[in-house]
Amino acid sequence: MAKAERGPRERMVFSAAQLIRRDGVHSTGMRQVAVDAAAPRGSLQHYFPGGKTQLVDEAVGWAGRYAARRVPRFLAALPEPTPSGLFAEMVRQWTDEYKAAGFAGGCPVAAATVECAESVASTRTAASGAFTMWTGAVAEALTGMGVPEERAGALATLMISSLEGAILLARAEQDVRALTTVARELGPLLDAAVRQDNP
Repeated sequence: MAKAERGPRERMVFSAAQLIRRDGVHSTGMRQVAVDAAAPRGSLQHYFPGGKTQLVDEAVGWAGRYAARRVPRFLAALPEPTPSGLFAEMVRQWTDEYKAAGFAGGCPVAAATVECAESVASTRTAASGAFTMWTGAVAEALTGMGVPEERAGALATLMISSLEGAILLARAEQDVRALTTVARELGPLLDAAVRQDNP
């Protein structure tokens, strides 16, 4: 959905997530969010009476839902869904962005976790919930492809942890090498987890 099609509240949450993924929580100001969202400045207090913390928490929650919703879309793009194919699509989202637009953006959930997990309990809770939502969607997809349920959660955690680490390395190195490496190296391990008796 294009930014213009959202209401002012949704635009501000979306803008906050985009600014946090680029600049971090501490460098993202409320006025900057309002300007980016083309929303009246007075609407910030109306929609977010809890101030910046509430806005950050909602942006983190939005990012978790976005990541979880992407999983079925990634599967739909595959001619034959496989765990390695799913992970390759998750990685490709980032390599495509970095090749097209540079390395300015990262994951807003990771940014909020790094900056706020120790100091803001509600943001830590929001980040944990976002990762749980994303991991759950990946685990469900893996189970649907024949990975035993008792392994799906652990492999989903491995996939997301590897992706987040590779994003960090890619931004530091200004190169997609880490992303392509984790996709290549984890692919066989992920596919090997599929039950052999899976129809």
